[in-house]
Amino acid sequence: MNLKINQLHAYSDDFLGTMDGVETAGKIASGKISATEVVTASIDRAKKVNPTLNAIVTEMYHQALEKSKTPQPGIFSGVPSFIKDTENVAGAPTRYSSHAVPVKIKKKSCKFVRQFHSLGLICLGKSNLPEFGLTATTESVATGAARNPWNLDYSTGGSSGGSAALVAAGVVPLAHGNDGGGSIRIPAACCGLVGLKPTRGRLIKVDGSELLPVGILHQGIVSRTVRDTAAFYEGAEKYYRNPKLPEIGRVLHPGKKRLRIGLFTETPFGTQSHAETTEMVLDTGKLCERLGHAVTEIRCPFHETVIADFWWYWGMMAFMIRFVGFYIVGSGFERSKMEDWGVGLGRLFQKKLCKAPSIIMRLKGFEKIYNDIFRDYDILLSPTLSHPAPKLGYIGPEIPFDTALERVGNYCAFTPFQNISGAPAISLPMGFSKNGVPMGVQFAATTGMERLLLELAYEIEEARPWPLLTD
Repeated sequence: MNLKINQLHAYSDDFLGTMDGVETAGKIASGKISATEVVTASIDRAKKVNPTLNAIVTEMYHQALEKSKTPQPGIFSGVPSFIKDTENVAGAPTRYSSHAVPVKIKKKSCKFVRQFHSLGLICLGKSNLPEFGLTATTESVATGAARNPWNLDYSTGGSSGGSAALVAAGVVPLAHGNDGGGSIRIPAACCGLVGLKPTRGRLIKVDGSELLPVGILHQGIVSRTVRDTAAFYEGAEKYYRNPKLPEIGRVLHPGKKRLRIGLFTETPFGTQSHAETTEMVLDTGKLCERLGHAVTEIRCPFHETVIADFWWYWGMMAFMIRFVGFYIVGSGFERSKMEDWGVGLGRLFQKKLCKAPSIIMRLKGFEKIYNDIFRDYDILLSPTLSHPAPKLGYIGPEIPFDTALERVGNYCAFTPFQNISGAPAISLPMGFSKNGVPMGVQFAATTGMERLLLELAYEIEEARPWPLLTD
């Protein structure tokens, strides 16, 4: 079967070409191209592929063209991008891909979006996600399914799947995502992208997340190149730098230090990952060894109790959305219109409500347990996902809750640990499934060590470059 017939991309011989964000910004700064020419090209690309990809939920093309005439200075000045429809952007509604949320134009952008725009990025619109970003595929009743540009029958992952589809398809070089249990890393793995979940507090937090007992929500981006991700964090630090964390600074090349890497492919449940996934991770481990790193195969260092506690906490967030959603999204919220998945998660939380103090205590204590693992290792290497991206519908909104919970829990068995601990992890595209869909490996580090992850990512990218959809 020729899988290329089921692919879709927007790359063309225009002002964007196949450039990443750093190269694009450099050409704009030198005057070789203008921001307006780049933004126009990106809009044309979006119009070409989005009717099929369904990755955009709100278009802001007119506003983007106006801003391109005098782009804000920054490391990505004049570069087009998209913001996931969980964040307030002035002049656009925030719908969370839910029928429960009213359509209301926001008058001002949230704090993180102001940080995002400080890099000079120009927002072309809002990207698709599952309802409230609560699951690992970008499929919702309200906005429909986003399609994976590598194989249109397959999931983009979630919850930042709309952004990932747009970057993978070549509409923009990078786009916003956020990550509460893997929602940057999962779509990065499914769509062949770089996805870094930063350390807790590295970027300006999701509005309201400071009220949560355990801060699991993290902002970030997906990109096609390591240098775009590195440049994003360099630029973001110029707007806001957390004094409690080591500075990332400018990362331009691989590091010199040879690392101790603990490799595992077993899930916390004691089961082995899918054969294709396992083979990819082991092959990546061999690559790391050839590069001079010391790789040791280990058992999964995390217990399934941590996953159970995470799902209870995830259910608490769904419960809060359902019953105090009007505080989050404003008047007009109709909880009766929430999808079954969010309702089911809330009930999961209610079943163990009496155990809340002990669960929250364990979750808070997990940061120390996690960081103690790194006495023996500099990096943990694992699959990003336990199996390749599934076909659309496998964990979609029409699936009964108990079935979907089992499937999502098994699928996303490797990503929640960094959300609970607050530590950073990066997903890199290191292979393809037999269905032509990208697969990712996850490199994880201890708190504050994004620079180490980026240096290693540069080295992996140089040693084994990943393809674009045009290749």
